[in-house]
Amino acid sequence: MKRKKLDIAILGTGNIGTDLLIKVMRSEFLQCSLFVGRNLQSKGMSKAINLGVTVSDQSIDILKENPDLYDLVFDATSAMQHFRHAKVFKELGKTVIDLTPAKVGILCVPSVNLAECLKEKNINTITCGGQASIPLAYALGTVHPDIDYIEVVSAIASKSAGPGTRVNLDEYIETTEKGIQMFSKCKKSKVMLILNPADPCIDMQTTIQATIKDPDMKSIIQAVNKMVATIQRYVPGYKLIVPPTFEGNRVIMTVRIKGLGDYLPSYAGNLDIINCAAITIAEEYSKIFTLTKSEK
Repeated sequence: MKRKKLDIAILGTGNIGTDLLIKVMRSEFLQCSLFVGRNLQSKGMSKAINLGVTVSDQSIDILKENPDLYDLVFDATSAMQHFRHAKVFKELGKTVIDLTPAKVGILCVPSVNLAECLKEKNINTITCGGQASIPLAYALGTVHPDIDYIEVVSAIASKSAGPGTRVNLDEYIETTEKGIQMFSKCKKSKVMLILNPADPCIDMQTTIQATIKDPDMKSIIQAVNKMVATIQRYVPGYKLIVPPTFEGNRVIMTVRIKGLGDYLPSYAGNLDIINCAAITIAEEYSKIFTLTKSEK
């Protein structure tokens, strides 16, 4: 018997929301019943209309008025807007996967704590830099639970950063730093994001530096390689390009993330890593939801 797909809505029609839509349309577990924004003339809306997807420019209002049309919603707007949206979805009893750095709900990194997050109604995907770096910080923490300091620098193509990303830069840094400390148990963290205007556009790269006394490099390398392999199952373009190296008192490593080119070209790995994380969460949620629904 073929499993019924989970009806989802996408709120936010910028770069993240539109790339997410294309990934949803490829999923065997999800189908988009509503693609929602505020401007029918936006590039994202035009793309959705051309794909035959039902759209609305009524923003959160259309979702409030039609809760029966969807079982789960992706919020791809901004952190400030999500604080308001979260209250609405809570009143409606809807599960929301939050792609903004609002950190209202549980912080989720699929390669680390997916099962725990599926029990919650508001699931936060942190940031693109967080999805790239936190799994590796977690791997370091499993070997050395007493890390003093972790620094993360991500560089993305300026063209891949839409208005929502730019308005959320402070929240991006705060939420990513919180995630690094929470998952790695390090004492202090620092995060930086570089929007690189180079032409041709650069691929997303993230460098992690951790201050560790007398690191067990063999165990670190094993833990990091295992984590990278796990991430590659849902983010195919994730690659460790500088393996863990000890310099001075720091362990340093760098990853590169190439996108699938679903909406923007492959340089936009920042879209892929957060959207692939969101899709992974939603697909696992759909298996639980459809099973529970069939038992009622």
